[in-house]
Amino acid sequence: MLVAFSVAPTGAGESVSEAVADAVEVVRESGLPNSTDAMFTTIEGEWDECFDVVRRACEAAGRHGGRVSLVLKADIRPGHVGELTGKVDRLEARLQQRNQG
Repeated sequence: MLVAFSVAPTGAGESVSEAVADAVEVVRESGLPNSTDAMFTTIEGEWDECFDVVRRACEAAGRHGGRVSLVLKADIRPGHVGELTGKVDRLEARLQQRNQG
């Protein structure tokens, strides 16, 4: 499964970069395939391991404020691995086909 999520504490002031850095550090230390962009961090793995990482990332961000906001989207597709990059690779191949035609 792929899980894309964004987590931030509320009541921590204007900048939440320190809290987000703590959350992303949890993700990177998890060993799961992951990618972070300006809006979300996406991880790939089994249900229990993904949601354990999300829980721990929320706890890390929560140390910076009294409340945590979590936005989450999941693509649950049993038996498929490598989709963190596979989906993007297929999209890029499709776009390249269009540009060659």
